[in-house]
Amino acid sequence: MVAISFVEADLERKDGLELHKLHEIRSGGEASFTEAQLLEGFFQYVEKKKPRLVTFNGRSFDLPVLNYRGMLHGISAPWLNRGESRFENYGYRYSSDWHCDLMDVMADFGASTSAKLDEVSKLFGFPGKFGIDGSQVAETYAAGGIEDIRNYCETDALNTYLVYLRYALFSGDIDREGYYRLYR
Repeated sequence: MVAISFVEADLERKDGLELHKLHEIRSGGEASFTEAQLLEGFFQYVEKKKPRLVTFNGRSFDLPVLNYRGMLHGISAPWLNRGESRFENYGYRYSSDWHCDLMDVMADFGASTSAKLDEVSKLFGFPGKFGIDGSQVAETYAAGGIEDIRNYCETDALNTYLVYLRYALFSGDIDREGYYRLYR
């Protein structure tokens, strides 16, 4: 693991709707960080902030990889699957309060075929992938392209955020005014 990228947005609730304000798009740590340093920073950050995680295939890929690699490095994250109840934690699949895996939700939890982030992003008029894609990460890393990988991951994070906002509009979590206010 050489990059962990994310979008951080402030979230408020008003009259039953979510209001989002984009805070930043970045990769955690420094490009020179070891895998263990990146993971430690990620798990500490999530434990401190307790954010809603929004991913695209994160339940099936990203979080398991983060968890396995964290276990490899002896990192402790007991809070990850603990909450007030079994339904209030990052591991509970059917509530987006803690973790919303857009690929899972949009495919009705496996009832229909899932699509790729790049396809969904472009369908909605968002940038999608450009530069490199996941199949080129190892080659890019071998060539010393950590910054290219971080940029690629940040683009995926931005596309995920944009798709989430469209999903939130569709599902009624935000209204049109709140959605379009984000683009001003």
